[in-house]
Amino acid sequence: MNYLLLIYRSDALYTHMSADDRKKLTAEYGTFTQSIIQSGHFKAGDGLQPVSTATTVRVRDGKTMLTDGPFAETREQLGGYYLVDAKDLDAAIAIAARIPGARDGSIEVRPVMIYD
Repeated sequence: MNYLLLIYRSDALYTHMSADDRKKLTAEYGTFTQSIIQSGHFKAGDGLQPVSTATTVRVRDGKTMLTDGPFAETREQLGGYYLVDAKDLDAAIAIAARIPGARDGSIEVRPVMIYD
């Protein structure tokens, strides 16, 4: 079954990291990504640009409205994702717990909807 692992982190925390700390974190993500590619769990994944680059789209009464930034103000923002194939929720949670961002942010694990 496919699961989307949504990585939430503080943009402020990432922006205030030293260049060396960012390089170390990037290397950790590279190592993690390679491990789930080799295990056959990896389907897709990417990091996202900072929340300041986001545009929220809403359609109300047939009118398209755009808002700069995210839908809601929160302490943590969506920073990236992995789409993985795991045998069950427990396996997906075990993969999510290994994502480097779980140490200072949170990982939301959601099953991908299956359409018949």
